[in-house]
Amino acid sequence: MFATTIKKARFIAAAAVIAASSTSAFAQDAMGVVNKYLVAWNAQNSTVAASILAEDARYYDSALGATVEGREEAKAQVIDAFMNAAPDIYWNLVGSPVISGQQVAFEWVLGGTNTGDWADGTPATGKSFRIYGMSNFTVEGDKVIAQSDYYDALNFYKQLGLD
Repeated sequence: MFATTIKKARFIAAAAVIAASSTSAFAQDAMGVVNKYLVAWNAQNSTVAASILAEDARYYDSALGATVEGREEAKAQVIDAFMNAAPDIYWNLVGSPVISGQQVAFEWVLGGTNTGDWADGTPATGKSFRIYGMSNFTVEGDKVIAQSDYYDALNFYKQLGLD
């Protein structure tokens, strides 16, 4: 009886180690995908950034209060919009990300100089901006399937002189 209990305990412990290893591997993979996305943004490469999004990705921007559906729409309405308006754009993590399975969340700083017109026709202001926010990503395989960004849009507009 005692030997059977020991065997069960060892089996449960081994299963827990395997499960934790798998979870850790998924978390590393998810963060790796997000890192590639950030590298593409910081290289101002909208084609590569968009290629990391799933074909049916969903992008939510709290300032717009709307969800953009699909890779091509996210590229046009978000990625290209920011990269064209601020060709020197940077997007960097602040602190350590929180990773749970295929979910990655982190605080960030985004900045640049608004030297290009915005996608909605708003002309360039020539002003620099630096805003802080948070993002949450859902990763599946090697693609981002969902992204949600939360930031202070009023502060962003004030820095650009658009308030």
